Amino acid sequence: MLGASLNKVFDYFKSRWQSSWNYSLWALLIFPLSPLLGAVTIGFVSLITWVKQYRKISRRPLNWGFALLSLLLIVSAGFANDKTAAFLGLFNLLPFFLLFAAHSSLIQTFAQLRQMAWILVIGSMPVVIIGLGQLFLGWSLKLEILWIVLAWTIRPGGNPPGRIASLFLHANTFAAYLAIVFILGLGLWLENYQQLRVKGKQSFPSHLPFLFLTVAMIANFIALIFTNSRNGWAITIFACLAYALYQGWRILVGGIAAIVSSVLLAAFAPSPVAQFFRQYVPAFFWARLNDDMYPGRPVALMRKTQWEFAWFLAQEHPWTGWGLRSFSTLYKAKMQIPLGHPHNLFLMLSAETGFPSTFLFCGLLAWILITGVQLLRKSKYINTQDRLILFSYLLAFVAWVLLNTVDVTLFDFRLNTLSWLILAAICGVVHRYNQHDRLAYHPN
Repeated sequence: MLGASLNKVFDYFKSRWQSSWNYSLWALLIFPLSPLLGAVTIGFVSLITWVKQYRKISRRPLNWGFALLSLLLIVSAGFANDKTAAFLGLFNLLPFFLLFAAHSSLIQTFAQLRQMAWILVIGSMPVVIIGLGQLFLGWSLKLEILWIVLAWTIRPGGNPPGRIASLFLHANTFAAYLAIVFILGLGLWLENYQQLRVKGKQSFPSHLPFLFLTVAMIANFIALIFTNSRNGWAITIFACLAYALYQGWRILVGGIAAIVSSVLLAAFAPSPVAQFFRQYVPAFFWARLNDDMYPGRPVALMRKTQWEFAWFLAQEHPWTGWGLRSFSTLYKAKMQIPLGHPHNLFLMLSAETGFPSTFLFCGLLAWILITGVQLLRKSKYINTQDRLILFSYLLAFVAWVLLNTVDVTLFDFRLNTLSWLILAAICGVVHRYNQHDRLAYHPN
């Protein structure tokens, strides 16, 4: 009876297969406001995708790599000092491998990449508005509906004080989210800008998407500035330079380089030179970069100290690591200061899961990036606009890697899900168009 009932459920969803992607889009739209509803929806779509496309998913070599990585992580947890914490830590990784495999099969077209980018930009606007109200209007709220279905905590003045965090737990986490959305939104903005230039004068409604994207990008950029996150600033500047180079806008590249150089000189140049540039560069920027804004920070809170300790742990247990979620306990015992992670994902994985798992993880990420770049450069089936949206996703992927060299986005559920969906989107499109290329060379 149970088997027959399950078959009826799956047959129903087979008839609604085309709607699965739409459910994921709706989930992404509400994700910043209600992570639980978004997660349940995306998880359900992933489950249905696995059931209906199991054979297709299981034949992909990249998914074999993640299966092997899952096995290594489980073995590592079995050797951990605190096995309970280590096995709980697997939930930050293994479910997302399944999500990645399902959505890399579900996402196949550039149209889906655009839809996903649009949804992320639209969904970011309420969060940005809440953040600006939090910082400038002193908004505060603690709201819980049906336990965690809708759970908002808005601290007046931000978290830490003076830095926008909106609905996120920390300003740095919010900055990482904004940076990824800004990159994808900027790609859409450039695409719409090019279309308007080609088509010339049109009626006002045809300009509305471009106007919305312009407002959204400005709002995201302003919010990024007031997160006061050096990581977010650096990623945003990197993205703007990358787009300018991709478009061949040399004047813009020179302008950005001049602004960045001025800020860096104001922050780090010898005193006479620095004083000259500080007349023109606001202290909000240069004092944050060189830590003059927060003097007397304990050595144990410096990233260099954290990285050195993580590397020491990795060398002590190079094969299986100390176990997931072990760094915080070990660091507190050594430094007498609580710290959640070492602000570098790859060092953290080396220390907690060992070098074999970390090298395999990095190898799989490199495979995704390399195949994406190869498709961007070589495929004959991609037009200029499609290349731009693919470039945007690859740039967001690189930004995620860079963010995780100075922070760890793994522990924020929204950021973690968004990261794996971006990787899945790249892989899905690459796999489809690589098949087209192979068929072109071997039509029989």
